[in-house]
Amino acid sequence: MDLLLIRVFIAVSILTGLTACVTSPPASAENICSIFEEKSGWYKASKKAADKWAGNIYVPMSIMYQESSFQAKAKPPIRWFAGFIPYGRPSDAYGYAQALDNTWAEYKRDTGSRFRSRSDFADAMDFIHWYMQKTTAKNRIPKTDAYRHYLNYHEGQGGYARGTYNKKPWLIKVARKVERRAQRYKAQLHQCSAKLESNRKWLF
Repeated sequence: MDLLLIRVFIAVSILTGLTACVTSPPASAENICSIFEEKSGWYKASKKAADKWAGNIYVPMSIMYQESSFQAKAKPPIRWFAGFIPYGRPSDAYGYAQALDNTWAEYKRDTGSRFRSRSDFADAMDFIHWYMQKTTAKNRIPKTDAYRHYLNYHEGQGGYARGTYNKKPWLIKVARKVERRAQRYKAQLHQCSAKLESNRKWLF
């Protein structure tokens, strides 16, 4: 009986820990080293996706930060009419990557991954890399170009090709913000990548 209780306690503790990891954003999101030190599983997932898609870590992380502030169940804000009557959200974007329903469905079809979740960090990171791969193939954007990748991410590859972002000065400002953050993340990673890699070897 005592052994059973111990097993139950361990199982509950693991589930609680996993839930906390999934739902709570990092305490210090401005420093990518701090993010990965707090959430070591995120580094493992980011490195795995970067290797799989021949990309990098800092651009997808900067896009995810902009889209959801690393909140697992993020949604676009509710719109209000006359300041007090709610009338829905501007889109069905959801999760870490703020992926739309149709785009997420396309991602699952393309990758053959039926059981992916937008509220799972590893799945969302893989999604961003998948989307960047499509952008690189269609619009010839280098994977190090956070500015143009974010514009594609927001407008779609077709919208970017048509230059729809040119009529949205606010979006250009946001894309530049993503670009600056990506460069900071890149510089920060240079300082802690060896330690992160060493720690990754101990993760299952």
